[in-house]
Amino acid sequence: MPSFQILTINPGSTSTKISVFRDDSQVFESTLHHTREELGACGSVMGQKELRFNLILQELVNHHFSLKELDAVVGRCGMVKPLESGTYRIDDCLVRDLSEGEASMHASSLGGLIAREIGDSLHIPSFIVDPVVVDEMDPRAKLTGIPGIERRSIFHALNAKAMAKRAARQLGKDYEACRLIVAHMGGGITVGAHSYGRVVDVNDAIMGEGPFTPERSGAVPLVPIIEMCFSGAFTKEEMVSMVTAESGMQGLLGTNDLRKCEKMIKNGDSFAALVLESMAYQVSKQIGAMVAVLEGRVDAIVLTGGLAYSNRFTGAIRHNVDLIAPVYVYPGENEMLAMAQGALAVLRGEQRALEYGSM
Repeated sequence: MPSFQILTINPGSTSTKISVFRDDSQVFESTLHHTREELGACGSVMGQKELRFNLILQELVNHHFSLKELDAVVGRCGMVKPLESGTYRIDDCLVRDLSEGEASMHASSLGGLIAREIGDSLHIPSFIVDPVVVDEMDPRAKLTGIPGIERRSIFHALNAKAMAKRAARQLGKDYEACRLIVAHMGGGITVGAHSYGRVVDVNDAIMGEGPFTPERSGAVPLVPIIEMCFSGAFTKEEMVSMVTAESGMQGLLGTNDLRKCEKMIKNGDSFAALVLESMAYQVSKQIGAMVAVLEGRVDAIVLTGGLAYSNRFTGAIRHNVDLIAPVYVYPGENEMLAMAQGALAVLRGEQRALEYGSM
């Protein structure tokens, strides 16, 4: 079987992660940090593309890696239209959608744009894999009690799908033959029901659903929120920021770092202990909701993301749910490997590259 070398690109708000893989073995990984001054001088997220592009090329040179050795490039993808799970070739329609509207405001969209530019320059394919907009939701999960408002499928699809497949392998089964619950737990927390290869229900952490998180409010009573909105004390932007970035552990304890929370607990802070236990309780409750979605038949529960490094946090969740099904803990985000594996499956002919423009 031939060997393939793949570059993966994952831009964040103040950093750009890159990795080179030989098949599914990582050759090297680097995180390029960007100051707010550097990014501010670019004028917009889309204006940052040249800066990040040049830094990526320089970092490859620093690692004595020649672009000519690459067989494919994979980039993260931002908020484009809802898609089926899979590996997509970056076509002109995807480039347009990554450059416009809501997608253009997120640094993640630069991953696909930079990947396409590098791929075109080398005459090799460029891909995205399982973007956050993967939509396989049951129609019953989308309807709400307010006409005109539907629930969306926005979640950590890339890592959630990869870790679900890892759990399936550990069970000795195909992913498409499993019923799994996957909780991705980081700055946002999404808990999805994976039914025979499809995520049929998942909370939208960006819109305020599900557990509270290190920095997000999660689901809260609506009437008090409405009263805050009309109190005159907050602007719309301040309310959105409060719900998405200044609530949860950040609002309650003044930190979004679970390690600092645990240090506070170690120093005798009983309220910090309550916050951690409450967040674990709410994750557990969301897992319980997904048990109902899967009609009570669950092969395994997967805990993943950055918060899964905390034995105290995962232990509290495990205590609540381990009678339901085996609990597997896979810490970290594993996104670079998941992107490489998605491209590798296409390069090996194991799956077909999907065409965004035809969706």
